[in-house]
Amino acid sequence: MIVGVPKEIKTNESRVALTPHGASDLIRSNHTVLVEKNAGVLSGYADKEYLDNGCTICATAQEVFDQSELIVKVKEPQPTEVAMIRSDHTVFTYFHFAASEDLTQSFLSTGASAIAYETITSDNGSLPLLVPMSEVAGRMAVQEGAKYLEKTLGGRGILLGGVPGVEPATVTIIGGGIVGTNAAYIASGLGANVYILDNNLSRLRYLDEIMPKNVNTIFSNHHNISQLLTKTDLLVGAVLIPGARAPHLVTRSMLKLMPPGAVIVDVAVDQGGCVETCKPTTHENPTFDVDGIIHYCVANMPGAVPFTSTIALTNATSPYLTKLANLGVKEALNSDRHLLNGLNTYRGKITHRGVAEAFGLDYVEPASVLA
Repeated sequence: MIVGVPKEIKTNESRVALTPHGASDLIRSNHTVLVEKNAGVLSGYADKEYLDNGCTICATAQEVFDQSELIVKVKEPQPTEVAMIRSDHTVFTYFHFAASEDLTQSFLSTGASAIAYETITSDNGSLPLLVPMSEVAGRMAVQEGAKYLEKTLGGRGILLGGVPGVEPATVTIIGGGIVGTNAAYIASGLGANVYILDNNLSRLRYLDEIMPKNVNTIFSNHHNISQLLTKTDLLVGAVLIPGARAPHLVTRSMLKLMPPGAVIVDVAVDQGGCVETCKPTTHENPTFDVDGIIHYCVANMPGAVPFTSTIALTNATSPYLTKLANLGVKEALNSDRHLLNGLNTYRGKITHRGVAEAFGLDYVEPASVLA
């Protein structure tokens, strides 16, 4: 199979979908890997490293798309990329379709197949290709939140961990999954008072056992969220409903409960956000103010640490990519129900229920379109 790796063009996206060593695994299995010129430079990988591992360097993205069967990316296709996608292409990347009807409709019009990293499942119910980037984003959420709490950046002027004789900041995390757990580890390690909310009591019991004593587990409901907002310096949105739009658990009217200069980091923004006032931002212009509350809503947070993120992503995607290349897309999907859960569109049809429900569009069972 011919696998194409274009350079990411989303604003301030520095990751690349495949490391040279990840590409070499495919090449040893007699597949061809085409890499756009300078695709890996911002992640620390020069073209020479790809060449040394057997890849072919293409001068333009158009060359990559024209010659490839399977396109591997990091972020959802941008409009100029959608224009290069053919009906016989399969695109393997983070799509987050439910957050954008424009992207959904434009990709459907290509007739291509979309396999979304974020909806592939595993036997234990986790989302294995979302995990590594969620780990990065969860840890970064506290790192960025602590920075924007500084007065010079518009925040309250609070040091997250406090000092002897001065109370530390209060960090509230909505969602006890991978993002929330990693955010809680970092916030607690810095000495903050941490509250982590989830509506799964089994998950809360588990977190209560493994977390440090300065992490408090709270059942997630409107009353408890409202009560905590009154003393929250940093709010981290970490809610995930696989493939579907995130619910708005914090409305604009609830912002007035928070202290002026508090910070919100909504990691769920690429799925629409769990805070009503959040809208996607970029690393170039990461924040905005609503009613005196600083909002940090960068939709590709791991792109700021591309060396770490690219290696972590390739570690997770390589087994699936190898299966797709070795067996062919259709046979690979039919042979692996977890990979099949990643199929979001096929030949102009929506094959993920969460995406269809987000926009009131028709849904088709993925197994039926592959029969």
